[in-house]
Amino acid sequence: MGKKKSKIKVVLDTNVLVSALLFKKETSKIVALWKSGKIVPVLSKEIFDEFKRVLEYPKFALTKNEISHLILEEVLPFFEVIEVKTSIKGICKDLDDDKFISCALSAKARFVVSGDKDLWSLKSFKSVRIIRPSDLLDIFL
Repeated sequence: MGKKKSKIKVVLDTNVLVSALLFKKETSKIVALWKSGKIVPVLSKEIFDEFKRVLEYPKFALTKNEISHLILEEVLPFFEVIEVKTSIKGICKDLDDDKFISCALSAKARFVVSGDKDLWSLKSFKSVRIIRPSDLLDIFL
């Protein structure tokens, strides 16, 4: 029998996730990657809470029903929600970004995908590579 190919786990930072879902730009192609099963996006409770809070920003003008649809139809069926067991502190310039690396380490994700230059300037942390959305698309498209 052939060796079963494991799916690549990725952590999308909140801005990448929101951009992929709400804007019809290059980043929106990431949605097709998770819907087709080419990647398994991973969320922690902390990232999910931030994502929900950002969707409620007035600038997006989303109704409660639209937010509910995004969460229940576009995110939760495709994302793996994990409990963070490996929490790191003080690795990122913006300490609020440490949660993405903590999530990736706990989930054994290969990548953190971020548009934040402070975050991707790290390039990697332990076994996790930090890449731009365009880098992720280059790997799969």
